[in-house]
Amino acid sequence: MNILIKSATIIDSKSEFHNSTQDLLIENGLITNIAKSIKTPGDYQEIELDNLHISQGWFDSSVSFGEPGFEERDTIENGLKTAAASGFTTVAMNANSNPVIQSNADITFVNAKAQNHAVKLLPIGALTIGSKGEDLAELYDMKSAGAVAFYDYKKSISNPNLMKIALQYASNFNGLVCAFPQENKIAGHGVMNENITSTTLGLKGIPALAEALHVARDLFLLEYTGGKLHFPTISTAESVSLIREAKKKKLDVTCSVAIHNLYFTDAALTDFNTHFKVLPPLRIQSDVDALIEGIKDGTIDMVTSDHNPIDVEHKKIEFDHAKYGTIGLESAFGALQSLFTIKKTIDILTKGKSRFGVENTPINIGNKVNISLFNPDTKYTFSRNNILSKSKNAIFEEATLKGTVYGIIANNKIAIKN
Repeated sequence: MNILIKSATIIDSKSEFHNSTQDLLIENGLITNIAKSIKTPGDYQEIELDNLHISQGWFDSSVSFGEPGFEERDTIENGLKTAAASGFTTVAMNANSNPVIQSNADITFVNAKAQNHAVKLLPIGALTIGSKGEDLAELYDMKSAGAVAFYDYKKSISNPNLMKIALQYASNFNGLVCAFPQENKIAGHGVMNENITSTTLGLKGIPALAEALHVARDLFLLEYTGGKLHFPTISTAESVSLIREAKKKKLDVTCSVAIHNLYFTDAALTDFNTHFKVLPPLRIQSDVDALIEGIKDGTIDMVTSDHNPIDVEHKKIEFDHAKYGTIGLESAFGALQSLFTIKKTIDILTKGKSRFGVENTPINIGNKVNISLFNPDTKYTFSRNNILSKSKNAIFEEATLKGTVYGIIANNKIAIKN
């Protein structure tokens, strides 16, 4: 792979070329030269795009692709193509397939399916057998096969002793335990945030308390056991506060937030559009403000698209019966850019790598090329035409977003949209 990139503005605070416009020469997967002007070698591919900006490759800590078992929702093949077109060079894939990814063989299968793609896929194994919350899965075996974390996607562990044992056991091999923060006895049969909007709509609510209780419990367990704990997709002000205090105690805890929980509030559900049925649910403005502040002060370690394709049969039905979830890879960059500066957006999209064992590769001469290519200044309305996933359950449909992604160059491959 020999490429010359022309006139690219580099957004990378770890690069000596940060905030400058340069040509980049890439040979056999390495950046061999960066300069104001480089002549094109004879047979090298030249890339010159409108208002081209580049950064270190983006990372998403929570995506779902369906395969194996739910290929009607999406496949690993198409999911990785979607991730590449959305600017992501690395994604961590959840275990919510059928069967659940819970063994050495399952991790090996996923890794084999993800070979020879520009996007690197990191498999997350189930924390418990069948993600049923009863017995631990084969954590060490999965870690040996390449699992980067253990998580029962969107399912909380109700038994505190099981979570205690999981943290203790995983600490023996530096395993990362993920804990979905929801106390189900409090959440009950709720389908959206408990607030005046749920009362007005006549829908059962999930109180913010359900999340905060579970976060508090698992932080107490972490303080007792040690180990590494990650809270995927927190959504409330109280959770931010609890995790902020835990970090002051030097507990080894991280957390993420879904992009849609930063962009929308529960007021978006007034027409019962099931695209807005997500878990954790959309909350109120004070929660959104606290989440954004948590990102700014570093309490929240990473932001995720929480990409979760759901087939139309499970979305285009009554709100109470529709499945939770939205696709989000395609809209991630444009949504973040609508909320933050370009510098902060890129910082968000490249954070969290080290927690999942991903190497940061600054844009400097001699480094492997692992970059995302984009134009930060376009504005558009996100529509069906922008959806690349097989499923079309997009919470951002009809939202006004900012910034266009061209693609990626990573893993010695180029994936740029025509």
